[in-house]
Amino acid sequence: MFAWLKETLPNRLYARAALILVAPVIVLQLVITVVFLQRHFEDVTRQLTQGIVLETELIQMSLADAPDMSDAVLSRIAARLDMQAALGPHTLPQTQRPFYDISGIVVIDTFRAELTGFRAVDLATNPQRATLSVDTDAGPLVLTFDRERVSASNPHQLLIISILVGGLMTIVSYLFLRNQLRPIKRLSAAAEAFGKGRTLPYKPAGALEVRAAGLAFLDMRNRIERQIEQRTLMLSGVSHDLRTPLTRMKLELSLLDPSAEVDALGRDVTEMEGLLEAFLDFAKNSSLEAMSDTDPFALAQDAVAKAQRAGHAVILNEVHARQGATLPLRPRSVARALDNLIGNAARYAGRAQVSVTLDENRLTFMVEDDGPGIPADRREEATRPFARLDRARNQDKGSGVGLGLAIVADVARSHGGMLRLDDSEALGGLRASLVLPR
Repeated sequence: MFAWLKETLPNRLYARAALILVAPVIVLQLVITVVFLQRHFEDVTRQLTQGIVLETELIQMSLADAPDMSDAVLSRIAARLDMQAALGPHTLPQTQRPFYDISGIVVIDTFRAELTGFRAVDLATNPQRATLSVDTDAGPLVLTFDRERVSASNPHQLLIISILVGGLMTIVSYLFLRNQLRPIKRLSAAAEAFGKGRTLPYKPAGALEVRAAGLAFLDMRNRIERQIEQRTLMLSGVSHDLRTPLTRMKLELSLLDPSAEVDALGRDVTEMEGLLEAFLDFAKNSSLEAMSDTDPFALAQDAVAKAQRAGHAVILNEVHARQGATLPLRPRSVARALDNLIGNAARYAGRAQVSVTLDENRLTFMVEDDGPGIPADRREEATRPFARLDRARNQDKGSGVGLGLAIVADVARSHGGMLRLDDSEALGGLRASLVLPR
């Protein structure tokens, strides 16, 4: 039920912290405005206006007792009440107020409800003075008095002070909270960099909970690095140790007389040597390679030229990137990933094409072929190490050891990207996209 609220709220931590600080201040200002300013000053304005009503009724009673009262006497009575009064036919005021005069609404309503003979009250012609006209026994009476007599003075001061103090406290609180959020941001940056295969220096800091999370992250990073190192050493050691007997077997086979059995054994030894090369490629940790500014178009061009020299029907189809543009990559790892993608396409299809796209957010290497493709429900399985989808990818053409796509996925993850497998619309086979963020 709160899905719309989650979509509306900001995503970044600093923005959410600012919202948490600003929202209560705004609510507090609204409460003060509605509850205090409106109710309190409305009551004060009504009481002051009722005082003017009583003074006006006193003048009306005086005129009723002396209908022939002179203007001089009327003026003296009004002056004692701090007013100016005038009788006789002249231009009478119209009821009006400035649009920003909220208290004027209460003044007008109070005069209409409680003042006998009320005709009009003008609050707009002169904002500093109020002009009131009423009916008396001697005729229309016009009274002029200070506007402050019917309104609370400076009702905006409390609102301005509360806004200024609230804004100042919000700034102070945000600066303090920003100092508390900085360790969380550093932890997030270190975790994101480690997910992309880079190790940033990080020292736990901040509150106790944040420091505990930082220490847990460091322990986890150390364990993962040890596991990667152990895996690399184990696979490299096994593959290296097997090279010696394989070399000895190749030498012994070369000394035997040619025959069908010797040729079959030679092919087996060659296949085992290929498997060892695949193990070594998989054992190489691409995240250990340093980042360097690399031209992605040149990488794709070299990979296609290498495949063409090997006799594969591969072309560089499209390049949606400015030639000569560079971005931080691990060139040897990306080149090995492109070789694997093009090699898979050449092994299981008749022809393939390579496309390169570089936009503001990502770099995409796309390899498409006209082969049988991979079923949608088995594409995730195809990126796992040692997965061999013989039924989907013609077994008679060599199924390999099942590490090609796994190596590509590992290279993509080390750059913070991904490997996507889809159907090729252009050739009808498999479309493998190596997507790397900029």
